[in-house]
Amino acid sequence: MTQPTRRALGAALSLIATGIAPAQDQPGTDPELEAAFGLDEAPAAIEVAEGAGRSVAALAAAARGSLAVVTQGGRAGGTAGTGTGFVVAEDGLVATCAHVIGEARPLTVRFDDGSEHAVTEIHAWDAKLDLAVLRVDADGLKPLPLAPPDSIEQGAEVVAMGNPQGLDFSVVGGVVSALREVDGRPHLQIAIPIEPGNSGGPLLDAEGSVHGILNMKSAVTDNLGFAVPIDGLHRLLEKPNPVPMDKWLTIGQLDPARWQTLMGGRWTQRAGQISAAAEPGDGFGGRSLCVSQRDLPEAPYELAVEVRLDDESGAAGLVFESDGADAHYGFYPSGGGLRLTRFEGADVFSWTILDQVRSDTYRAGGWNRIRVRIDGPTITGWVNGEKVVERDDIALRGGRPGLAKFRSTAAEFRAFRVGPDLSPAAPPDRLVAEIERHIEALRAGEHDESALEGLAASPALARKALAERAEALRAAAADLEAHAAEVHGRSVANALLASLDAEPPAPDALARGALLVARLDNPELDVDAYLDELERMGAEIATALPADADTPARVAAVRDYLFRDRGFHGSRTDYYSRSNSYLNEVVDDREGIPITLSVLFIDLARRAGAELDGLSLPGHFVVSYQSGDKRTVLDVFDGAREMPAAEADALIAAGGSALTAAEYPPATHREVLVRMLANLKGIAIEAADYPAA
Repeated sequence: MTQPTRRALGAALSLIATGIAPAQDQPGTDPELEAAFGLDEAPAAIEVAEGAGRSVAALAAAARGSLAVVTQGGRAGGTAGTGTGFVVAEDGLVATCAHVIGEARPLTVRFDDGSEHAVTEIHAWDAKLDLAVLRVDADGLKPLPLAPPDSIEQGAEVVAMGNPQGLDFSVVGGVVSALREVDGRPHLQIAIPIEPGNSGGPLLDAEGSVHGILNMKSAVTDNLGFAVPIDGLHRLLEKPNPVPMDKWLTIGQLDPARWQTLMGGRWTQRAGQISAAAEPGDGFGGRSLCVSQRDLPEAPYELAVEVRLDDESGAAGLVFESDGADAHYGFYPSGGGLRLTRFEGADVFSWTILDQVRSDTYRAGGWNRIRVRIDGPTITGWVNGEKVVERDDIALRGGRPGLAKFRSTAAEFRAFRVGPDLSPAAPPDRLVAEIERHIEALRAGEHDESALEGLAASPALARKALAERAEALRAAAADLEAHAAEVHGRSVANALLASLDAEPPAPDALARGALLVARLDNPELDVDAYLDELERMGAEIATALPADADTPARVAAVRDYLFRDRGFHGSRTDYYSRSNSYLNEVVDDREGIPITLSVLFIDLARRAGAELDGLSLPGHFVVSYQSGDKRTVLDVFDGAREMPAAEADALIAAGGSALTAAEYPPATHREVLVRMLANLKGIAIEAADYPAA
């Protein structure tokens, strides 16, 4: 096919339903690429669109009234982005892509008739599938028919509708050039140009039924795109996980009692960690601040944080002595070095670089601990324990500390601390010598139980020493890292055993144990931070309950909090992901499998004043509670619905037991954790990750 022919066909296919002229000619592509990606099949789209079924023009006319422009609100009331959606239920449900709606942003939907509606609820969403269903307050809408799952084949003629580059309600025809996986997920590969604004639009067959939802363009060629198959949308509609907008807008919100954001930007928090989005702030240099509201200790004082930048050309780190406006000091990584600055206003003329250095201890691309001390006129800065800056400057005093990011930098922060002295305690020489002796025993090939136990007694120091030795002795790095993992595993195992054997057991022992299980694969997991988050969630439930609430009422409050108000749900599309067995990720992502959701439910119910048990039924973990003589069984994986006794009895019988649900013994904490470990072991074996298993 010649380039002129390709350009002519491309122009003919770019039928703009609004009457805007076809897109300008595009340069041709490599013929081998066209054949490889199915682009040489595009001419068939014209023949079929004008032949069998309805024409492209007729399809566009019929579907246009069901199409929507989805707009995501910006941080200052403007527009952050637009995408496409389409009606799937006449009472106000609109399907789109999850990336179109972002996170914790206000959303509006505008239809072809000019009517505009605020989104009142995220009816269903799944970030892994990149799908979402929105609810608006509207009736009598015209839904597009959804095709059955797996009902489209390679070579099928299709029509895509959307709002590319802000050109609302546009249409273009093409073919399904392949069915393939992208990032481990099934996608329809389509010989159609996809542009920003198309995401969330429907992919229609010649009869007007939706077979997919457009979600990304090809990085190889402009004339290729991808769509999520319709079966994912069917699953979302069958089992939604609704979140009202007033709750959606608080997802990841910073606690205003602890933090104040200044100069725009978007800051979010997941238990134990704060993130700054890449979008620049409103301050000079794209500056955005997140200032602590906690009382400062008397001077001298120190502040510290661990920070990781998405791009080393950016800048993010600590601020201190902030006046709540434009004046503050900053100490932060910038361009691969460390910078100490003073800002006294809103422009470049009030900005002073006090010092700028480079340090071999700075780890580009990784986590770095930066620390500042304010002592009289002197400001001292460290990175990863090495002092790199010391300057006298007294221009600003009496302000607050916090975090900052600059320009289009995305950054993560953890372990923010303020105190009189945050210098890492130097380990005693005797302990260092002992750890070195244990490491030497392991290096000599001696699988010495006493050496491993000795290292497990000081896991943080042992891991650091092992990592440093691995870097120095690259030939032995793999073996040393394996020993470091074993030391970590033993330390977690010891912590688990100590928690299980404690008398009396701690009230939060089950949740703590589940978090320790997650810590096996995630050494940096801050268990206490997540327990604090569970305490906050439990207190939020408890304060909304009357003092005389009975057990069923308290259980119902937990159910509504998790599954109606917060969008927690059973994992429908990625059941065997390890993430579903990590309680911290279940809390963060609001998605899990029966046992982790049950552990969360039991812990929150306890904090709300109701005692529940876990029942380790064959093949399905559930929870139960006693009310009088009746045991009520709840399937937490299915929104904590009440499971009929006959259904529970059938599961038990299928496992070979003659007991009934009323007689089945509650699972001990040890049995729950063993089952969680068994799940992770099975997943690791299935993935051939035998060291993890």
